[in-house]
Amino acid sequence: MAAVPIAACLAAAIASVLAQQPPNPAAPIRFEPTAGVPTFAVREPVLRVAPGAVVETRTFSKPGDYYERDGGAWPGEVGPFYIDGATSSDTLVVRIVRLRPNRDTAVSAVNPGGISAVTGDSRTRMLNDPLPARRFIWKLDRARSVGILDLPKSAAKRIEMPLEPMLGRLAVAPAGEEEFGGLWPGNFGGNMDASDAREGTVVYLPIFHDGALFYFGDGHALQGDGEICGSGLETTMDVTFQFDLIKGRRIRWPRMEDADDIMVVGSVRPLVDAFRIAQVELIEWLVDEYGFDRIDAYQVVSQGGHTRVANVVDPNYSVVAKFPKRLLPPKTR
Repeated sequence: MAAVPIAACLAAAIASVLAQQPPNPAAPIRFEPTAGVPTFAVREPVLRVAPGAVVETRTFSKPGDYYERDGGAWPGEVGPFYIDGATSSDTLVVRIVRLRPNRDTAVSAVNPGGISAVTGDSRTRMLNDPLPARRFIWKLDRARSVGILDLPKSAAKRIEMPLEPMLGRLAVAPAGEEEFGGLWPGNFGGNMDASDAREGTVVYLPIFHDGALFYFGDGHALQGDGEICGSGLETTMDVTFQFDLIKGRRIRWPRMEDADDIMVVGSVRPLVDAFRIAQVELIEWLVDEYGFDRIDAYQVVSQGGHTRVANVVDPNYSVVAKFPKRLLPPKTR
């Protein structure tokens, strides 16, 4: 048999290796929103993408809106995006690849009769007088990633806080013909106001309609747990998502995952029921995917889990139950 040249052997080996590599991903899709919507509901999609697609976009704003003037209207959320092949038997996967503020200011407003965790609001009456309206304008030093607030009435006169950009609203269209205003969180996601929804986090959402019909908005440069005054550092964001599907597997409530934890978000009133939903769903996640016995999972979540109160101001409260990934065995499915 004739000898095969070394160059030919090398070329064949390289071709074999390349054939086993996944194809290069398609170029990112650039989507520029031209309008916001006030509700999470079934409506005609503004964008259609395939699983695996990367979308570069931004939260919506317009001249004279909430971000620019006192009394300006909320601009609404972006969406819906239709994910090809998504059905109600599947789970939507949303990777927050990149999330950055795109303006140099953020607004945090205190509104009498508005939403608050510690004073009377439109849903919880108290005898005390409403707090006076006040609009705090924070400067965002994006190069240093800090928020700066002047405090002329306080001894310190000024405070700086490290920014932790997040998205308050990530949702799919709710079940059936339900329609929820932008302030609402629920099993569809929505206005969860969970500061874990940040760059690098993977968000899992149940699907109620073909295409999933994904919405997003409500960028916060920073927000403390509970969002107690009813407002984070509200600002606009550039965001890059990657979409995918887990076929044939359905979840009941939103889940998240980052480098450290797996998480479940429960949203309902009273707060203790949101806590219960999140914990039970987290326990069942350990049973279903990590092979724990149910009572064993109850025990280890009781001892090793930790919890974030995401918001106590929205029409439903949101609680995030977490379990450290370092304590998890390999997945069983």
